[in-house]
Amino acid sequence: MRILSFLLLIIFLANACQPAQPATNALKSYFSSPDTGVLTGGVRLIPIQTPKGSFKVWTKRFGNNPTTKVLLLHGGPACTHEYFESFESFLPQEGIEFIYYDQLGSAFSDQPKDTSLWDLSRFVEEVEQVRVALGLNKDNFYLLGHSWGGILAMQYALKYQDNIKGLIISNMMASCPKYGQYADSVLGKQMDPVVLKTIQDLEAKKDFANPQYMGLLTPNFYEKHILRRPSAQWPDAVNRNFSRVNQEIYVTMQGPSEFGISGKLEKWDVSAELKNIKTRTLVIGATHDSMDPAYMAWMAKQFPNGQFLLCPDGSHMSMWDDQTHYFPGLVAFLKG
Repeated sequence: MRILSFLLLIIFLANACQPAQPATNALKSYFSSPDTGVLTGGVRLIPIQTPKGSFKVWTKRFGNNPTTKVLLLHGGPACTHEYFESFESFLPQEGIEFIYYDQLGSAFSDQPKDTSLWDLSRFVEEVEQVRVALGLNKDNFYLLGHSWGGILAMQYALKYQDNIKGLIISNMMASCPKYGQYADSVLGKQMDPVVLKTIQDLEAKKDFANPQYMGLLTPNFYEKHILRRPSAQWPDAVNRNFSRVNQEIYVTMQGPSEFGISGKLEKWDVSAELKNIKTRTLVIGATHDSMDPAYMAWMAKQFPNGQFLLCPDGSHMSMWDDQTHYFPGLVAFLKG
């Protein structure tokens, strides 16, 4: 009997261990590299062609999933991929592949000085070239654009939606004029009138380099609507991102002011065209966002196959200040 009991125990333990095998195989598959030759940790410098010649942009693949590949379009314009580093704490455990990408002029990518390159339509063609080089297609390609990246993602989808499996617009409105109205009528009125007047006076003088300008904006705007933490506690990835912003591109396209947009994008508005984007789409907004959450909820309804995710405790960078809602909602969409 002892021998029989011992054998039954071995069989039970062997069967109990069986479910672990698929998980181990999935982990191996996720971290296996499809690259050949010298392995680079997923980094690729992709050549792109522009009207002003050939340049290279930096990308880095994290993980490997043949059916779910998320290309991340950072904000700015001309911020960096670095503030997406929080994704590493959430997407790998779900088996979701994602790809960092510094747009031309940003961080690790080439930084030409020709200002004619800083044009929305050219950036759209850049994204298309990156997609082709990475082998992304309608069976696996999810495009996530945050802030300015959301503008770029919407514009890309209007031309190339047949290449996309899913679209995520994170913390961005479909109308720059509407954003300007929200900044003036809502965000500005939430400030101390004396502080707002001082900021407006500095902007009227174009005295953006005055230390008082950012000294007032940081506690009264950034810590309330960009990332809801004291700036001294902002994550290293966020600080690295802000330290690398290419101001030439930022000012050319966004303008120097944080209240509304005054650069090349000032009149950009595709709100009436959202109905033409048939791709399954997720719009992410936040209660304390610098973008109007009510407008973003409305946006989601304009997409024929759209849905809305609200981050109630978050602001513009809700992948940092409301991870509890941001990532479960994003993962659910990617796996839906």
